[in-house]
Amino acid sequence: MSKLIIDVPEPITLVGGGQGSAADLAETLTMAPHLVAVDGGLSLALEVGTDPLAVIGDMDSVAPGALARIPPERQHRVSEQQTTDFDKALRAVRAPVVVGVGFGGGRVDHQLAAFHTLLVHAERPTILLAEDEIVVLAPPRVTLDCRAGETVSLFPMVAVTGTSRGLEWPIDGLDFHPAQFIGTSNRATGPVEIEMHAPGMLLIVARRHLRPLVAQFSQGGARWPARAG
Repeated sequence: MSKLIIDVPEPITLVGGGQGSAADLAETLTMAPHLVAVDGGLSLALEVGTDPLAVIGDMDSVAPGALARIPPERQHRVSEQQTTDFDKALRAVRAPVVVGVGFGGGRVDHQLAAFHTLLVHAERPTILLAEDEIVVLAPPRVTLDCRAGETVSLFPMVAVTGTSRGLEWPIDGLDFHPAQFIGTSNRATGPVEIEMHAPGMLLIVARRHLRPLVAQFSQGGARWPARAG
């Protein structure tokens, strides 16, 4: 499916059926006010009293009673099984940035698939909430108002290089590769700036950076171009 369903100028929240709380969703909606439910994530959306713009997925894990509360024109069933529901939903929305709630925790294979989707759709800035952290595919340039000693983890999904300022162990001149060299558990010495030369690096930082990162993307922060074809 490549049909664009939701196209808005403000951030979008995607809510999935993984680990996510009503408090997580309510907080996210204060900065990404347009809500799209992804399959079983509809239950959490309705729990907090929200009215999603759309429900997208193969609908194999959504409660029938929950789906009945959504008008048919806002139900978008995609039955193909080559991609995950998260992938289906991300292809169907366009916004300055997407925040994902309910795509972490639970099954490890689901989390890995979500990280893969971040890479596949590098041109669509997307931030995933974890229990205490956020995960985002590092854009061409990102700044973080870190405190000295704060953990800044970098995990390469592909071979990638970059530069940094404000990290205890700078990444300049390092060749990252998932099977050779990674950058988890780095530490900030203060405010951090990271530049990547190509898409492929997961950035994992504390959840307090969510709002500033949403603002960076919303205000035209650097992003990767769409892939040709």
